[in-house]
Amino acid sequence: MAQPLALTLGEPAGIGPDITIAAWVRRDELKLPAFYLLGDEQCIAERAKALGADIRIATVASEHAAATFADALPVVPTGEIATAAPGQPDETSAAAALASIRQAVAEVVSGRAAAVVTNPIAKSVLYRSGFRHPGHTEFLAELAAVGGRAPQPVMMLWSPVLAVVPVTIHVALREALAQLSTELIVSTVRIVAAALQSRFAIPRPRIAISGLNPHAGEDGSLGTEEQTIVAPAIEMLRREGIEVKGPLPADTMFHEAARKTYDCAVCMYHDQALIPIKTLAFDEGVNVTLGLPFVRTSPDHGTAFDIAGTGRANPASLIAALRLAARMAGTRPSA
Repeated sequence: MAQPLALTLGEPAGIGPDITIAAWVRRDELKLPAFYLLGDEQCIAERAKALGADIRIATVASEHAAATFADALPVVPTGEIATAAPGQPDETSAAAALASIRQAVAEVVSGRAAAVVTNPIAKSVLYRSGFRHPGHTEFLAELAAVGGRAPQPVMMLWSPVLAVVPVTIHVALREALAQLSTELIVSTVRIVAAALQSRFAIPRPRIAISGLNPHAGEDGSLGTEEQTIVAPAIEMLRREGIEVKGPLPADTMFHEAARKTYDCAVCMYHDQALIPIKTLAFDEGVNVTLGLPFVRTSPDHGTAFDIAGTGRANPASLIAALRLAARMAGTRPSA
């Protein structure tokens, strides 16, 4: 039996419990890979009651989760309770969310899980508790550190119609411009190319690289970063044998004909990459962290406090994240 996926609780007051329950209920219909939730069974039981979901929930050790999955939603306890009501984070929220993430990483590193799938977190809630990372991506990199050295995490947003990677991630636009460098572009694209080969089975990935400025700088009349930062990176990558093209104007990279010419678009900052994919594939998008020594995926949406506990949350992105994690980890769907 293939190892199951470790699913984190996320923000307990958000829709993470809702979409977890909804995905498990449809496990047979959709032939989902086996997964287990790291969290507080009572929290999930109360949310199931609020949703009117008549499901079995079983507290188990992770080694028994795969065998339990067919008959009950397996919950592996973290030792942290989660008492928040839907839409109302409380003093237990941050500790419950962070413990779940830490334990999920430990599970996959130890081989008890095939991959980590993370439910949405509320960064503002975590920040109030002293959390010092910009988001999931950077926290996971710290947890994956070996010998005190963290890997470079690369955030990919993947969907069946488009995959994108921002070179700079969760920083203000002013800071993104300060961070952008030839070296950062080169190291990011190397990680993307390697992951497309090893995790997505694309033997020779084609990578499109955007410019920074409108119209990719218009030969320097609208900015010189394309000439001084982006083009040198592209030349270095080509010398290494990586198939890249650019710098391309971001406003013409994402129409249907353009998307057929590459496997992944690498953009210079967060919104340049995420606006196109969230427009084209909002419900099917999956957040993937590349560069880690394990597979991590996540739904490409937030906690949606306003609809938590109402039954209106769409589990499509979580379902896509579970399927992609299983595919990337080489697991087989459950029968």
